[in-house]
Amino acid sequence: MIEELLPHEVVAVEVHGDDGSEYAPLYPEEAAVVARAVPKRRREFALVRACARRAMDKLGVPPQPLLPGERGAPAWPPGLVGSMTHCDGYCAAALVRAADLASLGIDAEPHQPLPEGVLDAVSLPTETERLRRLTGRHPEVHWDRLLFSAKESVYKAWFPLTGRWLDFTEADIELSVDAGAPLHGGFRAELLVPGPLVGGRHLGHFEGRWTVQRGLAATAITVPHAS
Repeated sequence: MIEELLPHEVVAVEVHGDDGSEYAPLYPEEAAVVARAVPKRRREFALVRACARRAMDKLGVPPQPLLPGERGAPAWPPGLVGSMTHCDGYCAAALVRAADLASLGIDAEPHQPLPEGVLDAVSLPTETERLRRLTGRHPEVHWDRLLFSAKESVYKAWFPLTGRWLDFTEADIELSVDAGAPLHGGFRAELLVPGPLVGGRHLGHFEGRWTVQRGLAATAITVPHAS
């Protein structure tokens, strides 16, 4: 699912349900991070790292610990950039060589309405008006949840490039629908604060893709090197 949102040079590995959890051992230093976490958190922590190590193997990179760094972002091995996501019943990791992309971000969420009050906290008036119009045309999509996922992907692509926090309201996201495919589309995230410096120039926006399938809403952003 995530793989179809990403260019061919990105390796994505995903797991639906708990399949493979028995093959997700942690390194001691990783286990220490979640030693006091509830079982669900430990399982997701292990399984998403198993996905990441499978992706590393496909890129010819030896398996190694993946420890959370600042603000929880994973510290990837030198020469790689990547992103991970997990929600109930789903885990995924996407990795690419740093020579091929400057950054990437992925996110998956249950395809359900956001809890009451969350949309108001994370959206701009321009975004909520666009969601209203999209809902009128495609009511089968939970656009509030999709917007939230897109904002998560924006942050995951942003942080490795800047090392700075990005508030939900500091990116204005416009979602679009593919012609003839109402459960697939793209989005553009206009950055409302100075963007990251990539290849000697500041980026003003990110471009991404989204899909809704198998009870999930998924989004992905890739940031190319400036040409």
